[in-house]
Amino acid sequence: MTLSLRSSARAVSAATLLVTLTATVEAQTPATPAAVSLARLECGTNQPPTDVGQRFSDTYAYNGLKVQLVYSCYVIRHGDDVLVWDTGFPKSNAPTSPKETIPELLGRLGLAAAQVKYVGLSHSHGDHIGQASLFPAATLLVGKGDWDVLSDAKITPNQASIAPWLSGGKVETLTGDKDVFGDGSVIILNMPGHTPGHRSLLVRLKGMGNVLLTGDLAHFHENYDSNGVPSFNTDRAATLASIDRFKQIAKNLKATVIIQHDQRDIAKLPLFPQMAK
Repeated sequence: MTLSLRSSARAVSAATLLVTLTATVEAQTPATPAAVSLARLECGTNQPPTDVGQRFSDTYAYNGLKVQLVYSCYVIRHGDDVLVWDTGFPKSNAPTSPKETIPELLGRLGLAAAQVKYVGLSHSHGDHIGQASLFPAATLLVGKGDWDVLSDAKITPNQASIAPWLSGGKVETLTGDKDVFGDGSVIILNMPGHTPGHRSLLVRLKGMGNVLLTGDLAHFHENYDSNGVPSFNTDRAATLASIDRFKQIAKNLKATVIIQHDQRDIAKLPLFPQMAK
């Protein structure tokens, strides 16, 4: 009887050890990396080329230069999760308004607005936040300096675009970089200067490689190449520091730089509804 009990105890102990070892091995085995893909969304109507010498340099650098500017938003798929980066202008009768809303464009990718887990804003300007309220269940990711501007009705009287997050929606105000999905594949980069809380975005794709979306760190190629500072930026020194950091990241990661407002950069990504992978 004693022998039987000892044998049973040993069997239970061995089984417990096996379960523990199995759990340990499973915990140490890395999960399969989530597939990441990226597409550009048209978020405003192209206007005739803009004379960028009037406002886009505080040193009068672009005298007579005209550039075709565009309004770009982006969708990033990370496994089953979705991030929308910038939300452009709202759909309306205005000349600059997009012809389709972001949810309508997502539908062409087989996605529903309810699947959007995060809305990331590069900054608080109207051509980047216009459709944010179409994703009320999403977590809003925004630089703290820009949230302070958006959430203050004295500074921003029209708060319709952020209404869901003023009435209980989840908002995360960022003070540094943000690893959105926790695996280093999509990182919101702290790039202040254009506005106090301005951000850019790094997307690391398996096939295409690293992609950097500028936000409004720069508005066009010549602006980026010459470290130009628009006259309406909030902090000149911070702008130059951010441009320097951004360029160092681009160099070290051999990243494709996409200037969101420059029409010449649209072709760096596949034609919608195809996605870069």
